[in-house]
Amino acid sequence: MTTLDDLPIRDDLRGRTPYGAPQLDVPVRLNTNENSYPVPEPVVEAIGKALAAELRDLNRYPDRDAVALRADLAGYLGHGLTVDHVWAANGSNEIQQQLLQAFGGPGRSALGFVPAYSMHPLLALGTGTRWIPAARGVDFGLTADEAVAQVREHRPDVVFLCSPNNPTGTALDPAVVAAVLDAAPGMVVVDEAYAEFARPGTVSALAVLPGHPRLVVTRTMSKAFGFAGGRLGYLAADPAVVAAVQLVRLPYHLSALTQAAARAALAHRDALLGTVTAIMEQRDRIVAELRARGHRVADSDANFVLFAVGASDAAPSPGAVDQAAAWRTLLEAGVLVRDVGLPGWLRVTAGTPTETDAFLTAMERVS
Repeated sequence: MTTLDDLPIRDDLRGRTPYGAPQLDVPVRLNTNENSYPVPEPVVEAIGKALAAELRDLNRYPDRDAVALRADLAGYLGHGLTVDHVWAANGSNEIQQQLLQAFGGPGRSALGFVPAYSMHPLLALGTGTRWIPAARGVDFGLTADEAVAQVREHRPDVVFLCSPNNPTGTALDPAVVAAVLDAAPGMVVVDEAYAEFARPGTVSALAVLPGHPRLVVTRTMSKAFGFAGGRLGYLAADPAVVAAVQLVRLPYHLSALTQAAARAALAHRDALLGTVTAIMEQRDRIVAELRARGHRVADSDANFVLFAVGASDAAPSPGAVDQAAAWRTLLEAGVLVRDVGLPGWLRVTAGTPTETDAFLTAMERVS
């Protein structure tokens, strides 16, 4: 049987494994930060009608530039944005890949503050961009001074900032974004995949887009909109950035069906986003309950919670309990969470009240 080692694969890909979280058939799946609530029936019907209207013309290519969809996304974002400021693709992963194709690549570098979204270094690898893992503080936080010092040291072509950050869940102080923008010699990408779940008062990087042509804000419909299966991500930036990514995008990269479904979902955004408050309540419940039990828990502005599996008031990587063993214990109880590779820590998605009940009950086996 032929293996990868038998093929002339790139040397930097040898020995690597594909990105992916376990997809296991268990009663409670809280490992991929999906929205646990199904799409409401009226929205299902609206999307179905939108798809049906496209079927007869599937012999034709879709709108290559997805102009109508981008206009709808700009209307949703507000902040004075227009269709010229927005670009869409198959999930925010493809958006970020296109950004690295345009602004990274061989001989260039991208920097991110880890722990952060684990796809960023993989996207850098795939585009031939040198990845620089910069450090966060001892509490997983990131101050403006810490960020600027590392940006000035490495002078990357692309800086990734996650707000809220995955896997820790905490949103950035706007001062960090502003300071990095001033210090970075190249592009600054703020990944706001979980922005809709942020606590009141959290400021989006969209507010500082005007006058910052090297700033890009990426978003997704996978989380708050519950549209993960639809695969729709997008960016907001100066029109020149949109022109740049159009140089590297594949032709007709968004199918007519994807565009139609996404537009129908955006037209019913009030119904889809109606679960956000309920999810935030379960997130805050998880944080409060685990802290009451003595667990160390990161502040969360997302739809998930990062928590130490062992009760600890010490360092943020307690290591007193093997997180892999704790993960297996929870799985045996029918609850699937995410081991993100941080010693002593696991991440759980905030789902429905019933799912939260199951998780907290299962955690009694770990505590």
